[in-house]
Amino acid sequence: MDFFEHQELARRTSTRLVVLFVLAVIGVVIAVNVVASFIYLGFVENASYFVGRRGLPTGFYATNTLVTLALIGGGTWWEMQRLRSGGDAVAAMVGARPVDPSTGDLLERRLVNIVEEMALASGVAVPKVYLMDNEPSINAFAAGHSVNDAVIAVTRGALTRLTRDELQGVIGHEFSHILNGDMRLNLRLIGVLFGLLMIAMFGRFLMEMSRGSRSSRGGAGGLVVAGLALWIVGYVGVFFGRLIKSAVSRQREYLADASAVQFTRNPDGIGSALRKIGGLTQETGLGTKIEHPNAETLSHLFLGAARRNFASGLFATHPPLADRIKRIYGRALDFLPAPEQPLALAMGGLAPMEAPAAASPIEFTPAGATAAPRAIDTTASPIAALVGGAQAAVERVPVTIGTVASGATEAAQRAAAHPAAALLDAARLDTTSAQLLVLGMLVDKDRDLGAQQRQQIVEALGSVALTQVDRFHEAVQQLPPGARLPLLDRVMPTLRKLPQDAAARLLRLAHGLIVADGRITLAEFLLFTVLKRRLGPDAHRAVPVKYANVAQLAPEAALVLSLVATVRLPETPERAFNAGVLLLPGVDATLVPAEKIALDAVSRALDRLNQLAPLAKPAFIKACTATAFIDGATHWKAASCLRTICAALDAPLPPQVAAE
Repeated sequence: MDFFEHQELARRTSTRLVVLFVLAVIGVVIAVNVVASFIYLGFVENASYFVGRRGLPTGFYATNTLVTLALIGGGTWWEMQRLRSGGDAVAAMVGARPVDPSTGDLLERRLVNIVEEMALASGVAVPKVYLMDNEPSINAFAAGHSVNDAVIAVTRGALTRLTRDELQGVIGHEFSHILNGDMRLNLRLIGVLFGLLMIAMFGRFLMEMSRGSRSSRGGAGGLVVAGLALWIVGYVGVFFGRLIKSAVSRQREYLADASAVQFTRNPDGIGSALRKIGGLTQETGLGTKIEHPNAETLSHLFLGAARRNFASGLFATHPPLADRIKRIYGRALDFLPAPEQPLALAMGGLAPMEAPAAASPIEFTPAGATAAPRAIDTTASPIAALVGGAQAAVERVPVTIGTVASGATEAAQRAAAHPAAALLDAARLDTTSAQLLVLGMLVDKDRDLGAQQRQQIVEALGSVALTQVDRFHEAVQQLPPGARLPLLDRVMPTLRKLPQDAAARLLRLAHGLIVADGRITLAEFLLFTVLKRRLGPDAHRAVPVKYANVAQLAPEAALVLSLVATVRLPETPERAFNAGVLLLPGVDATLVPAEKIALDAVSRALDRLNQLAPLAKPAFIKACTATAFIDGATHWKAASCLRTICAALDAPLPPQVAAE
């Protein structure tokens, strides 16, 4: 099963979630109406009602139902609006702080390097990294609406208690959630659970209001009883919510564990991490426990159960640790001690959060002690280690999109020195440098045009900024032509730190530089398309599914395929185009001549193609890959087109895309 099949499975699971949510709401509505009837009879009507002298007011049940639905629906809507910014909002809910990509802290640097390696290996943009400083347990989560706005957060305990291989296994587990569509499902689940909790919250509000009520004792007593009854009834919703959460989460954890082994090619990574979690639970009770008040709300997102009461039983959000370990190794294994490692503490300049047990002296196990060493040169540029190489056979495309290529992680770790290294180091420093790097990519080599663009930069940012832009521009000219988009992906975590208004200003200035000469080149279009998809106003919003198959978007598919074909074989685009169309049976697609390909129309076509159902996207990406890799080879222009298409469709790169 590949990326798109997992996305479709997550979508079907979301449908089941809606069904379960509706059933839970019906149960809550019935319970509220029953309790409201008894409250009305006991406190509003006199006891003689019970012998049938009077009836309930007209519309009594309808009013209760509407109020209940308004509370649940309003709570769900409000929580989903609060989570519109995706992973950043979730990280803020547990008090996590963003880790600066340019951090000089060696412990955080190791974490950032591992996340970069896994992003390169899985063919997605590097996600933002967060750290939960006050959590000594071993835990982590991934959150976001799509691969474009994902974040990964880890606890301090994961950094100080795990070796590099074990931490890599944990990050691989979280990348599985990014690639398998779990993040969007989990965000919806947070909104649903909050909505179901609204009745209980309203009941508590009534009880608190009764304390300060100056009305008669009977009125205050009625509020107390009504509030208590609604609080109890509200926990019918909580019961269903926890049941839904446990049903949705458990099986996807098994999948993420298996994917972590696939990504790292080292079962001891995630396996040893889980064994240490078990050992930490036995020794101190910490395990994967999260102390933050919102831990229960987010318990289904984490690597392990955030609260002990969710670790086992009917409401368990995760499978038992012993079962997870047995699935990884094929046999039962003992848990491992998980003290904080002295070297890790020294790397981060930290003091132990707990005294080490006397019977278990702290030992540091170097990364890779139980597996082949895979050290990374921290001075090297990940740009040179883009995953995989150009595969000769296009027939292999269908099974490789959305999976990690064999040896991809090792390739990322063997990144060779490259001129881009200096660019990366500079762009990691702060958001200002990252923005100036983007502008340096867009400054044209033509002297007259470059002068116009530089004037715009001076007017917008000042002459000091122009000096730095020129430095970046000169360095960019030393890169291979196809390295600009990978470089943009690499600095994206820094760019995503920009406030929305600052990101909008960057996009406007970038667009101004592009249209300075009254035309848009292909390279400018590709770079701006990726920039807009990842920083634009819609970057953090879930994309609705409107089209079931590519045939419904045949004109759009034909236009994008024609662009790739024209770039790949400008003299005979028909041959490249036909190679792609062969993989789209039932799609009536005709080659669009080069002179009729309008890049603004291509942009609109990509926006609509992104609304395809998850299982429809791979067919189109396979067709684009076949077109770009006609005759088993490609070049940087076609590969860059394919990169942009995947970014626009929120999809990982096929491993066939190589650094050109």
